[in-house]
Amino acid sequence: MDGRVSFLCPKVSNQAGILYVVATPIGNLDDLSPRAARVLGEVDLIAAEDTRHSRRLLGHIGVSKPMLALHEHNESAAAERVLAALRGGGDVALVSDAGTPLISDPGFPLVRACRAHGLRVSPIPGPCALVAALSVSGLPTDHFRFEGFPPRSSAARRSRFEMLVDDPATLVFYESSHRVLDSLADMAGVFGATRPAALARELTKRYETILHGTLGELAARLAADPDQQRGEFVLVVAGCPAAAGDEALPEEVRRLLAVLMAELPLKQAAAIAAAWSGLKKNLLYKTMLAMQEDEQSD
Repeated sequence: MDGRVSFLCPKVSNQAGILYVVATPIGNLDDLSPRAARVLGEVDLIAAEDTRHSRRLLGHIGVSKPMLALHEHNESAAAERVLAALRGGGDVALVSDAGTPLISDPGFPLVRACRAHGLRVSPIPGPCALVAALSVSGLPTDHFRFEGFPPRSSAARRSRFEMLVDDPATLVFYESSHRVLDSLADMAGVFGATRPAALARELTKRYETILHGTLGELAARLAADPDQQRGEFVLVVAGCPAAAGDEALPEEVRRLLAVLMAELPLKQAAAIAAAWSGLKKNLLYKTMLAMQEDEQSD
């Protein structure tokens, strides 16, 4: 030893089993890849978020295997059982209810523990709801930020959204049928009702729906149609427009600024205009200052 600290991962054992992280369909069972089906049929144990749900998938492909429940309430204990199986030479498949494990699903502590103990982890790629929604959203995909499920309460949601309001990346959220209307309303309130967005519902399933419009339009569309409030949702929201010169502001925004600044302090006017337009408050505030200077010089 030369006294230097090594940051290399532990050596992978040649005798231990392999943990396969297997992506499963998000709706249409035909989306399961042949390789994923083969691995599920060959492993010694399947660790599943919900064993009852996963048994339906296994039945579809004619596979019967020992199963272990691994979900958010028992991850630590279940991970120890999986580690023991791997150390004993057994191969294990990790699956979630739908899509790619660890993406807003359990599994991270297990994968981290496998890495720490020098056990091999191998991905079996496949369906992922956030990627599927992005691909059909019509919004930029070269730079995006996945935020998972927003907080449950409106105050916490709005606080989270306020942290993201100036982010130029396309934003991707998951949401449940119970909170999708409230989340859309809070998004419209924080990001601005005119911020472009897409809503993907029940992807790959019978009632798949993909809606495009502004946040305000999507909120109104769902509020008017209870059928569109059912299922599982991915919300894709355009990032904050890049800061630009005053001339780049739409004419309707400049007209709104003129009305607001005649009645309100500039900071309050900028906050209202930002909520309506989705533009940065600083840009709108500077624009109003410039408009004031133009008026005073006339």
